[in-house]
Amino acid sequence: MSNAALVLADGSVFRGEGIGLAGTASGEVVFHTGMTGYQEVFTDPSYRGQVVAMTCPHIGNVGANERDDERAGPWRTGGKGHRPALSGVVLRCASAAPSSWRAEVDLGGWLDRLGVVGITGVDVRALTRRIREHGAIPGLVSWPVTDGDLPRLREEARSCPPLSGRDLAREVTCREPYRHEPSGDAWVARAGRGRGLAVVVDFGAKRSILDCLWAAGHDVEVVPATTPAGDILARRPDLVVLSNGPGDPEPVTYGVETARALLGRVRLFGICLGHQVLGLALGARTYKLRFGHHGGNHPVRDLRTGRVLITAQNHGFAVEESSLPAGAAVTFRSLNDGTLEGFDLADLRVRAVQFHPEAGPGPHDARFLFEEAW
Repeated sequence: MSNAALVLADGSVFRGEGIGLAGTASGEVVFHTGMTGYQEVFTDPSYRGQVVAMTCPHIGNVGANERDDERAGPWRTGGKGHRPALSGVVLRCASAAPSSWRAEVDLGGWLDRLGVVGITGVDVRALTRRIREHGAIPGLVSWPVTDGDLPRLREEARSCPPLSGRDLAREVTCREPYRHEPSGDAWVARAGRGRGLAVVVDFGAKRSILDCLWAAGHDVEVVPATTPAGDILARRPDLVVLSNGPGDPEPVTYGVETARALLGRVRLFGICLGHQVLGLALGARTYKLRFGHHGGNHPVRDLRTGRVLITAQNHGFAVEESSLPAGAAVTFRSLNDGTLEGFDLADLRVRAVQFHPEAGPGPHDARFLFEEAW
């Protein structure tokens, strides 16, 4: 008999079995279309304030391990006190018997260890159709529950705050600057040195971004999201990366001010939320997407070459293309909905992409962007 419920703000209820930590977790419910890489998804700081539903029917087949954690920083191995940023997870079927030589724990045990509330046995296909038809919906996951709990849970779901207007980057950024080097894994190969220092402004940076910068030959230092431009420039960087991160870019006013102060003084590379922050710094506008882009299989056209890249994406907001300043060149466009996926501003040495060139998880089609100079 089901002991868990996913309750949406529109009053709909999906029943299932609890997995991970028992309790209640609320947020904006989104769907992710990736077929692999669930651990990287669940530990991506960009999912702060969200309940993530995986559309792939089988999740947990390869278990979980320390290496695939995308949370960056010296506190990565801090255990249960440093849980992933997302609110909860929704699954169709969770494997209790992982089959991988790299597995250290099964999915349910890993979610419980990290304090993540989940539900399995949900008709995720029906849930995805509802989100596509009505847009992203606030909701909550709770277990154990009884039928008598549902009126209260419906009321709580209706009270869930939207992502718009919330500064979530401040909640996931690092507290102190630190230097990053990969943990010695053979598949993070160093192309060479001498590309100078890359300073990453951490709005919720993924470890894979830091690894890709290091592999491209940069020394990598990470600073908190609120770090002023003067402190960044004092480190004498060759490149400043505005990282990915969660939620609405408009409340991240400190990041916009920093980006504006850095324009023309150093090379800038914006990824995901960093792309949106750079757009705002240049005077462009952002807006909320109906149900966002979440997955590792989004086609994007490189307008410079005509190539189509399959990209990893995770964002609920976008930059309004028509509001970009004169001189900005659109470089990438989504082939799913035509939204802006990247722009360059050569005079100011600015490059920004909405997708995730590091992937993690996802295809590596766009990793060449870490190698390019501009």
